[in-house]
Amino acid sequence: MVDPSKIEVVVASEEHIKYVDEILDTINRAAKVRGTGIAKRSPEYVKQKMLERKAVVALCEGEFAGFSYIECWSNKEFVANSGLIVADKYRGIGLATRIKRRIFRLSREMFPDAKIFSLTTGAAVMKMNFELGYRPVTFDQLTTDPAFWRGCESCVNFDILQRNGGHKCLCTGLLYDPKETQYHRNDNVEGE
Repeated sequence: MVDPSKIEVVVASEEHIKYVDEILDTINRAAKVRGTGIAKRSPEYVKQKMLERKAVVALCEGEFAGFSYIECWSNKEFVANSGLIVADKYRGIGLATRIKRRIFRLSREMFPDAKIFSLTTGAAVMKMNFELGYRPVTFDQLTTDPAFWRGCESCVNFDILQRNGGHKCLCTGLLYDPKETQYHRNDNVEGE
């Protein structure tokens, strides 16, 4: 059993670029096992997120344990927390929640006025988002940036979307709007 106290969740930087291939391999393997969609990202893209300090990485004594990154859309009006992944060895100990809380806090620090959104098919991610103050929304309340929606084309579920005339997606849209305080559950996220 892994000792969770030995895992640190930090803002990624140049020193973490060595984990990029492992991060992407872990994301791809998890998507295949779950049979769920996820937009594919290139190694260069993930490296850039680290260099911009728009990512967090979880490490256990130097070993990769988890990851997530920030994407900005619609002239920084919207921010998405994406690519949340935990390596198999570190699942079941609450690490995804720690990573989610840290990337959420980083998003709020970097973009305090931005709406933070998520598209997911996973119940666990929905629960984490709800605890942070996200609420379910229709897609028209999210970014209209065409570059974001083009990212859906690399999702395994995109063919389902196309076959149904673009009217059905398996994801649920969730939104955290800093101006809608009635939805806030844990605006002052602590930890990490």
